[in-house]
Amino acid sequence: MSYIYPLIRRFFFSIDAEKAHMLGLKALKLLHSLKLSAIIFGKPVSAPRKVMGLTFPNAVGLAAGLDKNGDYIDALSAVGFGFIEIGTITPRPQPGNPPPRLFRIPEAQAIINRMGFNNKGVEHLIEQVKNASRDAIIGINIGKNFDTPVESAADDYKICLQRVYSLADYITINISSPNTPGLRTLQFGDELKHLLEVLKSEQKILADSTQKYVPLAVKIAPDMEDDDICLIADLLVEKGIDAVIATNTTISRSTVKGLVNAEEQGGLSGVPVKRQSTHVVRILAEQLKGKIPVIAAGGIFSAQDAQDKISAGAELVQIYTGFIYKGNQLIKECAAALK
Repeated sequence: MSYIYPLIRRFFFSIDAEKAHMLGLKALKLLHSLKLSAIIFGKPVSAPRKVMGLTFPNAVGLAAGLDKNGDYIDALSAVGFGFIEIGTITPRPQPGNPPPRLFRIPEAQAIINRMGFNNKGVEHLIEQVKNASRDAIIGINIGKNFDTPVESAADDYKICLQRVYSLADYITINISSPNTPGLRTLQFGDELKHLLEVLKSEQKILADSTQKYVPLAVKIAPDMEDDDICLIADLLVEKGIDAVIATNTTISRSTVKGLVNAEEQGGLSGVPVKRQSTHVVRILAEQLKGKIPVIAAGGIFSAQDAQDKISAGAELVQIYTGFIYKGNQLIKECAAALK
């Protein structure tokens, strides 16, 4: 597969990015339904790692955004991921931003997206998770609808938390996408404090009623000063959050200046965000001192990149753009390196 994938990628990169995205996912689902996944992708790497009280089959996960609605859980699990994070999901379905909204920058091994939390709504996702075989750990990434005022954002997150709680292995609170107006303000001060208090209170109620404790993670942006990162870390510990994911996409364009599509609005992912993401992981780990785990995402394109995230203080890693550019061989190499 490692020899064939560059040819497959050449085809997909010759068509519109969003169309290629959907076609690729449908192809994976077809292969899985024909029971060809194991033949094509081989056996997933087994290297169990316990984090957040959960045992992950291996330390390499799929970051949120690739499978927003949970339509492809089993097919993606069969590719070799140790865990799958689906979403971001919102209470109500929404179309997201108008296309085109997904752009490649091949020279920089990067992608810019301004999807805008396009999804079919939480009820659709729930049905998909119920029907999945659950070979991998499933994280569900939750957010707010675009037309919900920021001051009412906690209501949307609470609805999603209530609806997905019994089905999720862990739940991620996405407050760092640059594509929903005002969302990133939830990373700071009283807004963050209020949101975490609401969700931790609801988590306790749900844990008591279901007799199941589902960990909460918070996903943060790479575009913050070190002092702000430390403040967030302290607040996450204070409020009893179970993990932090570092990082989401960046709004910076300093690493891709002058390249085609570089000035498109949206979040930049891939190699250009690698260094800053690793820096955030390191600052978080130093501040947290092991009190809660860090999950690293951002610019992982090799086994060494994954190891660098672990060396910086992460306990798990997630990939997305690297999977698009490198294929499933990247998953296997990273998982093997993190045994």
